[in-house]
Amino acid sequence: MNDKPVVAVVGRPNVGKSTLFNRLVGGRVAIVEPEPGVTRDRIYREAEWNGREFVLVDTGGVVEEAANTIEAAIKKQVAQAIEEANLVLFVVDALAGVLPEDRAVAGILRRSGKPVLLIANKVDRFDPPPALGEFYALGMGEPLPVSAAQGLNTGDLLDTIVASLPAKKAVKKEGVALRVAVVGRPNAGKSSLVNAILGEERVIVSETPGTTRDAVDTPFERGERRYVLIDTAGIRRKSRVDMPVERYSIIRAQKALTRAEVAVLVLDATEGVTAQDKRIAGMVEE
Repeated sequence: MNDKPVVAVVGRPNVGKSTLFNRLVGGRVAIVEPEPGVTRDRIYREAEWNGREFVLVDTGGVVEEAANTIEAAIKKQVAQAIEEANLVLFVVDALAGVLPEDRAVAGILRRSGKPVLLIANKVDRFDPPPALGEFYALGMGEPLPVSAAQGLNTGDLLDTIVASLPAKKAVKKEGVALRVAVVGRPNAGKSSLVNAILGEERVIVSETPGTTRDAVDTPFERGERRYVLIDTAGIRRKSRVDMPVERYSIIRAQKALTRAEVAVLVLDATEGVTAQDKRIAGMVEE
């Protein structure tokens, strides 16, 4: 994305990565829920601190052993984020102490050779929790205590991030990117289409409905033209939506439509045009 440095946020599930991501970019971009495994695809947003711009990447939680295809795909997404990163924020739970999954993530990061900042999240008071000292054993340097939920020490963290980034490059002036939202019912093939256009496994594809949760923005270029392709969650009828995560996913999809100049409505050719397809087409027209 542009020539700006990339900072990846990684860690095991439920340590507060998405909360920290939202705090650092200054908005509710990634969906945050108490249940683990909410974030799946890589989510990119540009951030700025003291005049220094960079790209922050939120990722799904890393587990030791993938129990299903979704968890395996998440690990692959995380590996891609680490590979393209100039700096990695390794987020741990300061209250829980070191868990086996934290050690697994530390091993991945050591093998990557990337610069790492160890972020001890959930320090909601100025008195550090007793478990904070355990994290030195990970071999990732001194843990930086923060509270992503309350914003405690996040300014100091941003200072450390920009100080750790590579030297600033001259950035060429770019035209405005055309935003294209890809929408449709669950399992219509939206993510497969996005990956085909981009020529890479940018988003997770699965036969399980509801695999995509966040609206995933991917900038790319064709010739001299710049685009942002927005993959969205499948939109079901309201009467069938019962989980908070799915409700938030649909809200993200609707917001993607409002910020896009072009909408691509994906239909399942094997089922023909359904009543829900027509409802979504109405949303696009509005």
